[in-house]
Amino acid sequence: MRIRRSTTTRGSDLTATASGPGALTRALVLPGEQELAQELRRLGVHPEGVPLMAGKGVHLNLLVPGLDRRAAQLLKQEALGQGAEAALPWRATADQEGPFTALLMGSLVQLRAVIGRLAHPALGLGPLAAHLEQALTHYLQRAPWQLTLPDGRVLKGGRRTLVMGIINVTDDSFSGDGLGASPQRAAEQAARMADEGADLLDVGAESTRPGAAPVPVDQELVRLLPCLEAVLARTGLPVSVDTYKARVARAALGAGASMVNDISGLRDPEMPAVIVEREAPVVVMHIKGTPRNMQQSPHYQDLLGEVYAYLADCLARAAAAGIPETQVIVDPGFGFGKAVEHNLELLRRLGELRSLGRPVLAGTSRKSTIGRVLGGLPPEERLEGTAATVALAIANGADLVRVHDVKAMVRVARMTDAVVRGWQP
Repeated sequence: MRIRRSTTTRGSDLTATASGPGALTRALVLPGEQELAQELRRLGVHPEGVPLMAGKGVHLNLLVPGLDRRAAQLLKQEALGQGAEAALPWRATADQEGPFTALLMGSLVQLRAVIGRLAHPALGLGPLAAHLEQALTHYLQRAPWQLTLPDGRVLKGGRRTLVMGIINVTDDSFSGDGLGASPQRAAEQAARMADEGADLLDVGAESTRPGAAPVPVDQELVRLLPCLEAVLARTGLPVSVDTYKARVARAALGAGASMVNDISGLRDPEMPAVIVEREAPVVVMHIKGTPRNMQQSPHYQDLLGEVYAYLADCLARAAAAGIPETQVIVDPGFGFGKAVEHNLELLRRLGELRSLGRPVLAGTSRKSTIGRVLGGLPPEERLEGTAATVALAIANGADLVRVHDVKAMVRVARMTDAVVRGWQP
Protein backbone atom coordinates (compact mmCIF):
# COMPACT_ATOMS: atom_id res chain seq x y z
CA MET A 1 0.00 0.00 0.00
CA ARG A 2 1.44 3.41 -1.00
CA ILE A 3 1.01 6.22 1.55
CA ARG A 4 0.89 9.84 0.47
CA ARG A 5 1.41 12.73 2.88
CA SER A 6 -1.17 15.49 2.56
CA THR A 7 -0.03 18.97 1.59
CA THR A 8 -1.87 20.45 4.58
CA THR A 9 0.14 21.87 7.46
CA ARG A 10 -0.98 19.27 10.02
CA GLY A 11 1.31 16.26 10.23
CA SER A 12 -1.54 14.04 11.40
CA ASP A 13 -3.48 14.44 8.12
CA LEU A 14 -2.24 11.27 6.41
CA THR A 15 -4.31 9.70 3.65
CA ALA A 16 -4.02 6.19 2.27
CA THR A 17 -4.43 6.46 -1.51
CA ALA A 18 -4.61 2.71 -2.10
CA SER A 19 -7.27 1.81 0.45
CA GLY A 20 -9.17 5.04 0.75
CA PRO A 21 -10.31 7.01 3.81
CA GLY A 22 -9.67 5.49 7.19
CA ALA A 23 -6.87 3.11 6.17
CA LEU A 24 -4.64 4.43 8.95
CA THR A 25 -7.30 4.22 11.67
CA ARG A 26 -5.79 3.26 15.02
CA ALA A 27 -6.68 3.13 18.67
CA LEU A 28 -5.32 6.01 20.76
CA VAL A 29 -3.85 5.40 24.20
CA LEU A 30 -4.87 8.54 26.04
CA PRO A 31 -5.02 7.89 29.80
CA GLY A 32 -6.54 11.18 30.90
CA GLU A 33 -8.19 14.46 30.03
CA GLN A 34 -4.90 16.30 29.54
CA GLU A 35 -3.64 13.83 26.95
CA LEU A 36 -6.99 13.83 25.18
CA ALA A 37 -7.11 17.63 25.15
CA GLN A 38 -3.63 17.71 23.61
CA GLU A 39 -4.77 15.36 20.83
CA LEU A 40 -7.87 17.47 20.18
CA ARG A 41 -5.71 20.57 19.84
CA ARG A 42 -3.41 18.68 17.49
CA LEU A 43 -6.44 17.87 15.33
CA GLY A 44 -7.30 21.55 15.13
CA VAL A 45 -10.47 21.43 17.23
CA HIS A 46 -11.74 24.89 18.12
CA PRO A 47 -10.25 26.02 21.48
CA GLU A 48 -13.71 26.39 23.00
CA GLY A 49 -14.57 22.83 22.06
CA VAL A 50 -11.49 21.20 23.58
CA PRO A 51 -12.56 21.35 27.25
CA LEU A 52 -16.10 20.34 26.28
CA MET A 53 -14.92 17.22 24.44
CA ALA A 54 -11.94 16.12 26.53
CA GLY A 55 -14.01 14.41 29.22
CA LYS A 56 -16.06 12.54 26.64
CA GLY A 57 -13.10 10.40 25.60
CA VAL A 58 -12.16 9.26 29.11
CA HIS A 59 -14.20 6.21 30.09
CA LEU A 60 -14.31 4.90 33.64
CA ASN A 61 -16.02 2.25 35.72
CA LEU A 62 -17.09 2.96 39.31
CA LEU A 63 -18.07 0.09 41.60
CA VAL A 64 -20.75 1.34 44.00
CA PRO A 65 -21.56 -1.05 46.90
CA GLY A 66 -24.06 -0.76 49.73
CA LEU A 67 -27.08 0.56 47.80
CA ASP A 68 -30.65 0.02 48.92
CA ARG A 69 -33.21 -0.80 46.22
CA ARG A 70 -34.38 2.79 45.76
CA ALA A 71 -30.83 4.17 45.44
CA ALA A 72 -29.87 1.39 43.03
CA GLN A 73 -32.87 2.02 40.79
CA LEU A 74 -32.37 5.79 40.81
CA LEU A 75 -28.71 5.34 39.95
CA LYS A 76 -29.72 3.15 37.01
CA GLN A 77 -32.31 5.69 35.90
CA GLU A 78 -29.99 8.68 36.03
CA ALA A 79 -27.17 6.78 34.34
CA LEU A 80 -29.36 5.83 31.40
CA GLY A 81 -30.65 9.38 31.25
CA GLN A 82 -27.10 10.64 30.67
CA GLY A 83 -26.19 7.98 28.13
CA ALA A 84 -24.16 6.01 30.68
CA GLU A 85 -24.96 2.62 32.21
CA ALA A 86 -25.36 1.15 35.67
CA ALA A 87 -25.22 -2.63 35.84
CA LEU A 88 -27.26 -4.05 38.73
CA PRO A 89 -27.97 -7.52 40.11
CA TRP A 90 -31.24 -8.84 38.78
CA ARG A 91 -32.57 -8.86 42.35
CA ALA A 92 -32.54 -5.04 42.35
CA THR A 93 -35.26 -5.03 39.70
CA ALA A 94 -37.30 -7.82 41.28
CA ASP A 95 -38.61 -5.93 44.30
CA GLN A 96 -36.03 -7.52 46.59
CA GLU A 97 -34.23 -5.64 49.30
CA GLY A 98 -30.55 -4.72 49.25
CA PRO A 99 -27.85 -4.05 49.81
CA PHE A 100 -26.85 -4.07 46.18
CA THR A 101 -23.66 -3.28 44.31
CA ALA A 102 -23.81 -1.35 41.04
CA LEU A 103 -21.22 -0.93 38.31
CA LEU A 104 -21.50 2.60 36.94
CA MET A 105 -19.97 2.90 33.47
CA GLY A 106 -19.54 5.88 31.21
CA SER A 107 -17.43 8.75 30.02
CA LEU A 108 -16.08 11.26 32.48
CA VAL A 109 -18.62 13.82 31.25
CA GLN A 110 -21.47 11.35 31.70
CA LEU A 111 -20.36 10.29 35.17
CA ARG A 112 -20.08 13.87 36.33
CA ALA A 113 -23.56 14.55 34.99
CA VAL A 114 -24.94 11.51 36.84
CA ILE A 115 -23.32 12.68 40.07
CA GLY A 116 -24.79 16.12 39.58
CA ARG A 117 -28.26 14.66 39.15
CA LEU A 118 -27.93 12.43 42.23
CA ALA A 119 -26.89 15.45 44.29
CA HIS A 120 -30.27 17.14 43.71
CA PRO A 121 -31.97 17.58 47.11
CA ALA A 122 -35.23 16.12 45.84
CA LEU A 123 -33.66 12.68 45.48
CA GLY A 124 -32.20 12.58 48.97
CA LEU A 125 -29.02 10.93 47.69
CA GLY A 126 -26.54 13.66 48.57
CA PRO A 127 -24.19 11.34 50.53
CA LEU A 128 -24.11 8.87 47.63
CA ALA A 129 -23.28 11.67 45.18
CA ALA A 130 -20.53 12.90 47.51
CA HIS A 131 -18.97 9.42 47.76
CA LEU A 132 -19.05 9.02 43.98
CA GLU A 133 -17.46 12.42 43.46
CA GLN A 134 -14.77 11.70 46.05
CA ALA A 135 -13.84 8.32 44.56
CA LEU A 136 -13.74 9.80 41.06
CA THR A 137 -11.63 12.79 42.09
CA HIS A 138 -9.15 10.72 44.08
CA TYR A 139 -8.71 8.29 41.21
CA LEU A 140 -8.16 10.97 38.58
CA GLN A 141 -5.78 13.17 40.54
CA ARG A 142 -2.21 12.15 41.16
CA ALA A 143 -1.76 15.16 43.37
CA PRO A 144 1.24 16.15 45.48
CA TRP A 145 1.04 15.05 49.12
CA GLN A 146 3.14 15.46 52.23
CA LEU A 147 3.69 13.94 55.65
CA THR A 148 4.64 15.98 58.70
CA LEU A 149 7.27 14.16 60.75
CA PRO A 150 7.49 14.41 64.56
CA ASP A 151 10.59 16.62 64.37
CA GLY A 152 8.78 19.12 62.12
CA ARG A 153 10.35 18.03 58.87
CA VAL A 154 8.04 17.51 55.90
CA LEU A 155 8.32 14.51 53.59
CA LYS A 156 6.93 15.48 50.19
CA GLY A 157 5.63 13.09 47.54
CA GLY A 158 3.48 12.92 44.46
CA ARG A 159 5.79 14.60 41.96
CA ARG A 160 8.06 11.56 41.94
CA THR A 161 8.08 8.13 43.53
CA LEU A 162 9.75 7.92 46.94
CA VAL A 163 12.08 4.98 47.59
CA MET A 164 12.13 3.36 51.05
CA GLY A 165 15.22 1.28 51.80
CA ILE A 166 14.77 -1.89 53.89
CA ILE A 167 17.06 -2.56 56.86
CA ASN A 168 16.34 -5.90 58.54
CA VAL A 169 18.10 -6.32 61.89
CA THR A 170 17.12 -9.98 62.19
CA ASP A 171 18.83 -13.27 61.45
CA ASP A 172 15.88 -14.82 59.63
CA SER A 173 14.75 -12.38 56.94
CA PHE A 174 13.06 -14.13 54.01
CA SER A 175 15.23 -12.19 51.55
CA GLY A 176 18.55 -13.27 53.04
CA ASP A 177 19.54 -9.71 53.93
CA GLY A 178 19.15 -9.95 57.71
CA LEU A 179 21.92 -8.09 59.52
CA GLY A 180 21.39 -9.56 62.96
CA ALA A 181 21.40 -7.16 65.89
CA SER A 182 24.52 -5.39 64.64
CA PRO A 183 24.41 -1.60 64.98
CA GLN A 184 27.57 -1.25 62.89
CA ARG A 185 26.20 -3.24 59.96
CA ALA A 186 22.88 -1.44 60.17
CA ALA A 187 24.62 1.95 60.11
CA GLU A 188 26.79 0.93 57.16
CA GLN A 189 23.78 -0.25 55.17
CA ALA A 190 21.89 2.95 56.01
CA ALA A 191 24.80 5.09 54.80
CA ARG A 192 25.05 3.10 51.58
CA MET A 193 21.31 3.38 50.90
CA ALA A 194 21.42 7.12 51.56
CA ASP A 195 24.26 7.46 49.02
CA GLU A 196 22.28 5.38 46.52
CA GLY A 197 19.32 7.77 46.64
CA ALA A 198 16.88 6.40 49.24
CA ASP A 199 14.33 8.93 50.46
CA LEU A 200 13.65 7.16 53.76
CA LEU A 201 14.60 3.96 55.56
CA ASP A 202 12.53 1.22 57.20
CA VAL A 203 14.14 -0.60 60.13
CA GLY A 204 12.60 -3.83 61.42
CA ALA A 205 13.66 -6.25 64.13
CA GLU A 206 11.07 -9.01 63.65
CA SER A 207 10.81 -11.20 60.59
CA THR A 208 7.31 -11.30 59.11
CA ARG A 209 8.15 -13.94 56.51
CA PRO A 210 5.50 -16.65 55.99
CA GLY A 211 5.45 -19.01 58.95
CA ALA A 212 7.40 -16.71 61.27
CA ALA A 213 6.58 -16.89 64.96
CA PRO A 214 5.98 -13.65 66.89
CA VAL A 215 8.93 -12.12 68.71
CA PRO A 216 8.41 -10.98 72.33
CA VAL A 217 8.37 -7.21 72.76
CA ASP A 218 11.45 -7.13 74.97
CA GLN A 219 13.46 -9.20 72.51
CA GLU A 220 12.37 -6.98 69.61
CA LEU A 221 13.41 -3.87 71.52
CA VAL A 222 16.82 -5.33 72.40
CA ARG A 223 17.44 -5.97 68.71
CA LEU A 224 15.91 -2.75 67.43
CA LEU A 225 16.94 0.19 69.58
CA PRO A 226 20.75 0.00 69.32
CA CYS A 227 20.51 -0.49 65.55
CA LEU A 228 17.96 2.30 65.18
CA GLU A 229 20.15 4.71 67.13
CA ALA A 230 23.17 3.77 64.98
CA VAL A 231 21.19 4.35 61.78
CA LEU A 232 19.93 7.72 62.99
CA ALA A 233 23.46 8.76 63.96
CA ARG A 234 24.79 7.80 60.54
CA THR A 235 22.23 9.39 58.23
CA GLY A 236 19.77 12.26 58.28
CA LEU A 237 17.11 10.38 56.35
CA PRO A 238 13.70 9.88 57.95
CA VAL A 239 13.50 6.41 59.48
CA SER A 240 10.37 4.31 59.78
CA VAL A 241 10.07 1.50 62.32
CA ASP A 242 8.59 -1.71 60.95
CA THR A 243 6.48 -3.01 63.83
CA TYR A 244 2.87 -3.83 64.68
CA LYS A 245 3.38 -3.54 68.46
CA ALA A 246 2.46 -0.29 70.21
CA ARG A 247 5.17 -0.62 72.88
CA VAL A 248 7.87 -1.03 70.25
CA ALA A 249 6.51 1.86 68.21
CA ARG A 250 6.46 4.17 71.24
CA ALA A 251 10.06 3.31 72.12
CA ALA A 252 11.27 3.71 68.54
CA LEU A 253 9.54 7.05 68.05
CA GLY A 254 10.97 8.18 71.39
CA ALA A 255 14.43 7.23 70.14
CA GLY A 256 14.06 9.36 67.00
CA ALA A 257 12.16 7.29 64.43
CA SER A 258 9.92 9.40 62.19
CA MET A 259 7.03 7.07 61.37
CA VAL A 260 5.54 3.61 61.90
CA ASN A 261 5.11 0.90 59.28
CA ASP A 262 2.37 -1.33 60.72
CA ILE A 263 1.81 -4.55 58.77
CA SER A 264 -1.32 -5.31 60.81
CA GLY A 265 -3.18 -2.12 59.95
CA LEU A 266 -3.47 -0.86 63.56
CA ARG A 267 -4.53 -4.22 64.97
CA ASP A 268 -2.88 -3.43 68.32
CA PRO A 269 -5.57 -1.35 70.07
CA GLU A 270 -2.90 0.86 71.65
CA MET A 271 -1.17 1.72 68.39
CA PRO A 272 -3.45 4.61 67.31
CA ALA A 273 -2.86 6.38 70.62
CA VAL A 274 0.90 6.09 70.15
CA ILE A 275 0.65 7.58 66.65
CA VAL A 276 -1.45 10.47 67.93
CA GLU A 277 0.77 11.04 70.96
CA ARG A 278 3.93 11.25 68.85
CA GLU A 279 2.26 13.06 65.92
CA ALA A 280 3.81 10.53 63.56
CA PRO A 281 2.76 9.31 60.12
CA VAL A 282 1.78 5.66 59.77
CA VAL A 283 1.63 3.04 57.03
CA VAL A 284 -1.37 0.73 57.36
CA MET A 285 -1.13 -2.55 55.47
CA HIS A 286 -3.56 -5.26 54.47
CA ILE A 287 -2.81 -8.72 55.80
CA LYS A 288 -4.95 -11.85 55.85
CA GLY A 289 -4.23 -13.67 59.09
CA THR A 290 -0.82 -13.36 60.76
CA PRO A 291 2.70 -14.02 59.46
CA ARG A 292 2.55 -17.50 61.03
CA ASN A 293 -0.58 -18.62 59.12
CA MET A 294 -1.13 -16.08 56.32
CA GLN A 295 0.10 -18.33 53.51
CA GLN A 296 -1.97 -21.37 54.48
CA SER A 297 -4.23 -21.51 51.41
CA PRO A 298 -5.32 -17.84 51.31
CA HIS A 299 -8.72 -17.43 49.66
CA TYR A 300 -10.74 -14.41 48.52
CA GLN A 301 -14.22 -13.99 47.09
CA ASP A 302 -13.27 -10.53 45.81
CA LEU A 303 -9.57 -9.78 46.21
CA LEU A 304 -9.55 -6.06 45.40
CA GLY A 305 -12.86 -5.48 47.15
CA GLU A 306 -11.65 -7.12 50.35
CA VAL A 307 -8.28 -5.36 50.33
CA TYR A 308 -9.97 -2.02 49.62
CA ALA A 309 -12.53 -2.50 52.40
CA TYR A 310 -9.82 -3.51 54.89
CA LEU A 311 -7.75 -0.42 54.13
CA ALA A 312 -10.83 1.83 54.20
CA ASP A 313 -11.61 0.44 57.65
CA CYS A 314 -8.02 1.18 58.75
CA LEU A 315 -8.46 4.77 57.59
CA ALA A 316 -11.77 5.06 59.43
CA ARG A 317 -10.29 3.70 62.68
CA ALA A 318 -7.29 6.00 62.33
CA ALA A 319 -9.57 9.00 61.88
CA ALA A 320 -11.73 7.97 64.85
CA ALA A 321 -8.59 7.83 67.01
CA GLY A 322 -7.54 11.32 65.98
CA ILE A 323 -4.88 10.47 63.40
CA PRO A 324 -5.12 13.06 60.59
CA GLU A 325 -5.95 11.46 57.25
CA THR A 326 -3.01 13.30 55.74
CA GLN A 327 -0.65 11.29 57.97
CA VAL A 328 -1.67 7.86 56.67
CA ILE A 329 -0.20 5.78 53.84
CA VAL A 330 -1.88 2.58 52.60
CA ASP A 331 -0.14 -0.65 51.57
CA PRO A 332 -2.01 -3.55 49.90
CA GLY A 333 0.37 -6.07 51.45
CA PHE A 334 1.95 -7.98 48.59
CA GLY A 335 2.73 -11.49 49.83
CA PHE A 336 0.89 -11.11 53.12
CA GLY A 337 -1.87 -13.70 52.91
CA LYS A 338 -1.89 -13.86 49.12
CA ALA A 339 -1.11 -16.58 46.60
CA VAL A 340 0.86 -15.89 43.42
CA GLU A 341 -2.26 -15.18 41.38
CA HIS A 342 -3.50 -12.78 44.07
CA ASN A 343 -0.25 -10.81 44.03
CA LEU A 344 -0.27 -10.55 40.24
CA GLU A 345 -3.88 -9.37 40.18
CA LEU A 346 -3.17 -6.89 42.95
CA LEU A 347 -0.28 -5.43 40.96
CA ARG A 348 -2.33 -5.33 37.76
CA ARG A 349 -5.24 -3.51 39.46
CA LEU A 350 -3.28 -1.45 41.98
CA GLY A 351 -4.72 1.79 40.59
CA GLU A 352 -8.08 1.00 42.16
CA LEU A 353 -6.62 1.83 45.57
CA ARG A 354 -6.11 5.43 44.45
CA SER A 355 -9.79 6.02 45.16
CA LEU A 356 -8.92 5.80 48.88
CA GLY A 357 -7.31 9.21 48.47
CA ARG A 358 -4.07 8.29 50.24
CA PRO A 359 -0.53 7.60 48.99
CA VAL A 360 0.00 3.94 48.10
CA LEU A 361 3.13 2.06 49.17
CA ALA A 362 4.10 -1.07 47.22
CA GLY A 363 6.42 -3.66 48.74
CA THR A 364 7.13 -6.25 46.06
CA SER A 365 10.90 -6.43 46.52
CA ARG A 366 12.32 -9.97 46.25
CA LYS A 367 8.94 -11.48 47.14
CA SER A 368 8.35 -15.19 46.59
CA THR A 369 5.88 -14.53 43.78
CA ILE A 370 8.79 -13.24 41.70
CA GLY A 371 10.75 -16.39 42.44
CA ARG A 372 7.79 -18.60 41.50
CA VAL A 373 7.08 -16.81 38.24
CA LEU A 374 10.75 -16.90 37.23
CA GLY A 375 11.21 -20.61 37.75
CA GLY A 376 12.17 -20.86 41.39
CA LEU A 377 14.80 -18.14 41.65
CA PRO A 378 16.17 -17.54 45.18
CA PRO A 379 15.72 -14.08 46.75
CA GLU A 380 19.20 -12.84 45.82
CA GLU A 381 18.46 -13.46 42.11
CA ARG A 382 15.15 -11.59 41.92
CA LEU A 383 16.52 -8.17 40.97
CA GLU A 384 15.08 -8.07 37.44
CA GLY A 385 11.72 -9.41 38.60
CA THR A 386 11.64 -6.80 41.34
CA ALA A 387 12.45 -4.10 38.80
CA ALA A 388 9.50 -5.18 36.66
CA THR A 389 7.09 -5.14 39.59
CA VAL A 390 8.36 -1.77 40.83
CA ALA A 391 7.89 -0.22 37.38
CA LEU A 392 4.39 -1.66 37.06
CA ALA A 393 3.46 -0.60 40.59
CA ILE A 394 4.48 3.00 39.84
CA ALA A 395 2.67 2.97 36.50
CA ASN A 396 -0.46 1.71 38.26
CA GLY A 397 -0.47 4.27 41.05
CA ALA A 398 2.19 3.57 43.70
CA ASP A 399 3.65 6.66 45.37
CA LEU A 400 6.31 4.87 47.41
CA VAL A 401 8.20 1.63 46.88
CA ARG A 402 9.85 -0.39 49.64
CA VAL A 403 12.98 -2.12 48.32
CA HIS A 404 16.15 -3.98 49.23
CA ASP A 405 18.21 -2.95 46.19
CA VAL A 406 18.08 0.82 46.47
CA LYS A 407 20.55 1.84 43.77
CA ALA A 408 18.87 -0.19 41.03
CA MET A 409 15.32 0.62 42.11
CA VAL A 410 15.97 4.36 42.31
CA ARG A 411 16.93 4.16 38.64
CA VAL A 412 13.85 2.09 37.84
CA ALA A 413 11.66 4.59 39.67
CA ARG A 414 13.15 7.61 37.92
CA MET A 415 12.75 6.03 34.50
CA THR A 416 9.18 4.99 35.22
CA ASP A 417 8.37 8.40 36.65
CA ALA A 418 9.61 10.03 33.44
CA VAL A 419 7.06 7.98 31.47
CA VAL A 420 4.17 8.14 33.93
CA ARG A 421 4.51 11.53 35.60
CA GLY A 422 6.43 13.39 32.92
CA TRP A 423 10.12 13.99 32.46
CA GLN A 424 11.62 16.86 34.41
CA PRO A 425 15.20 17.43 33.18
